[in-house]
Amino acid sequence: MRYDILTPRKIVFGWGRRTEIGELARWLGRRGLTVGGSKTLKGHPMLDVMKASIRRAELEMVDLWDITREPEVIDIDEVAAAVVRNGVKEGDFLIAIGGGAAIDTAKAIAAMVTNRHGDSVQDFLEGVGRGLTIENAPLPVLAIPTTAGTGSEATKNAVISSYDPPFKKSLRSERMLPDVVLVDPELTVSCPASVTAASGMDAITQLVESFVSIRATPFTRKICRRGLRAVFEGHGGEPAIVRAVEQPTDRRAREAMSHAALLSGIALANSGLGMAHGVAAALGVHARVRHGLACAVMLPIAMKVNQDTVSNDFAELGRLFSGRDIRDEDEAIETSLDITQRINERIGIPRRLSELGVLPEQIPAIVRSSRGNSMNGNPREIDDAELTALLESHL
Repeated sequence: MRYDILTPRKIVFGWGRRTEIGELARWLGRRGLTVGGSKTLKGHPMLDVMKASIRRAELEMVDLWDITREPEVIDIDEVAAAVVRNGVKEGDFLIAIGGGAAIDTAKAIAAMVTNRHGDSVQDFLEGVGRGLTIENAPLPVLAIPTTAGTGSEATKNAVISSYDPPFKKSLRSERMLPDVVLVDPELTVSCPASVTAASGMDAITQLVESFVSIRATPFTRKICRRGLRAVFEGHGGEPAIVRAVEQPTDRRAREAMSHAALLSGIALANSGLGMAHGVAAALGVHARVRHGLACAVMLPIAMKVNQDTVSNDFAELGRLFSGRDIRDEDEAIETSLDITQRINERIGIPRRLSELGVLPEQIPAIVRSSRGNSMNGNPREIDDAELTALLESHL
């Protein structure tokens, strides 16, 4: 048995631990360049507490950028250039406070500031660039997620989009793992229900796809089981994601979803993903569908496609999701699919791609753009003809 495991250098998890940000930031340097992405935290007392902690640590804090969308090539290029133009000092580091977009943005900027041998971040992106690699260590990154979803705080990549030409690809390097991760589930309480739902389903999709990925290891599978148990066990018979959506201040549910999201990031960084994420990226580029929502819609579809190839795995998930010892394998598999779809319906996730605004004429481009690292981890190969038919049947 052989496998490698990548994780951030330090992970701090717990309700209310945002007050420790000053001490953690001081571990990384002297000036924090902040990328924000949480509208609901703007002006919130919790953010004031974090800033006060940084001041007490006698650190400088520079508001670099507040991102309001999933990061694009032009965003990374412009902000990284501004940082370089204004001068990078010894002891500089990035602080990312927000969802996956903010954290991915900070990781990309941290890498581009110290790797100037390309003309654009696009030169470094998988499949669309010049094949350039991250040769120099990025600036240190302190990642503070305010959603429970992408797991970007524990991954080695940043997803960057373009709409002319259209693509959504990863900037990837083992050097890009955040140095310090601060997960305070209380920061997710202010998330709107729609964000809680979509980001939570993104985390669940990552755990399911990492569990059945062709690159999964015994270690990553154990992480996935633990993350899914956090979602499905011990919440009064309801999944934690449902309780978090319907009862936003439920501390136990929020903690469970933040824990699941963190574990999903560690898992995917080491085992990869699958079809749902491959198609989700393409939906983002060609139909402007938000990533978490796209993953949520695609998860039941991907599970159905893969159920015969990894039937034992989906039977195990059916037992885990239901909390029942279902002896019949077919029944257990159907249970995993049924519970996933029922969660989606309960938290307001559409069933069909047309409800996301996807048009029939967009399908060929979506199919072409679905190929890449995520799709390569799927348990079985899906050719273009099959994928086209599958997506058309779910319009």
